[in-house]
Amino acid sequence: MFYFRTTFIKYILFFNCLLIIKFILPVQNPAFAEQMGGHFKSLQKRLINDGFDKTGIKELYSPPQVFFDTSSVSLFFVHREDKLNYNQFATIESIKKARKYMQEHEVELAGAERKYGVDKEMITAIILVETKLGTVLGKSSTFNTLSTTASLSEPFLRERVWEKIKSFGGLTKKDFEKKAIIKSEWAYRELKAFIQYTTGEKINPVEVYGSYAGAMGIAQFMPSNILLLARDGNQDGRIDLFNHADAIASIANYLKHYGWHPGIDDKKAYNVLYHYNHSSYYVNTLLLIAERLKG
Repeated sequence: MFYFRTTFIKYILFFNCLLIIKFILPVQNPAFAEQMGGHFKSLQKRLINDGFDKTGIKELYSPPQVFFDTSSVSLFFVHREDKLNYNQFATIESIKKARKYMQEHEVELAGAERKYGVDKEMITAIILVETKLGTVLGKSSTFNTLSTTASLSEPFLRERVWEKIKSFGGLTKKDFEKKAIIKSEWAYRELKAFIQYTTGEKINPVEVYGSYAGAMGIAQFMPSNILLLARDGNQDGRIDLFNHADAIASIANYLKHYGWHPGIDDKKAYNVLYHYNHSSYYVNTLLLIAERLKG
């Protein structure tokens, strides 16, 4: 009887281990899930067909830290601007920190203001809201985020994300499908720009981290904006958005590109800033911060 009971317990433990291996490990170990599912195979083929080097693309997607990032991408579909605490950036303490930042980067800010005609207070306001003055840069792999979102053109991968977010509510399956397909095309363009940028700057794309949307650096630029509007602020021959001088110059150039000019009124300033983030909460917060920094 004792032997039978012991054997039975061992069998149950063994069976449970099999269940853990089958169902839990693929979820907890994204790299394992990616290797087993090959979620980026179609994406790799598409990149190669669009002219990227076959060997290079295969190498990019070979590291174990490259995986289908359901968690980060899910935030795309549950994010609510009206739930964010923008008031935190206009407090006395935040303004104090922003003024200190302006003192520490006085040369870079003054230079950008002269060259691009953009108020140093507004540049600082953007850096404050985007990354808390460069101290919070994001924890999501930019490469994984963009690759995952770009792969949502495939139904079985959309289903995987839907299973992750459906319990949050606020989005029907039909609306999710529509949004996911649109986002996948947008992310594919950003992924191509990201690969071009990192290749040109000799940066390992797998080692770049940013927001759940794929924005990166102190300025939180999307890759396509880096290629078009980022600038080398410290004149070292490189564009590095994790460098304050480059981030400051890039923000100034971005705003100038969309119509910022010295003496711009609030209405026009609002429209320019809206390009940076399509959120009235965001824009109004920037205008308030800049006003307080000037006061």
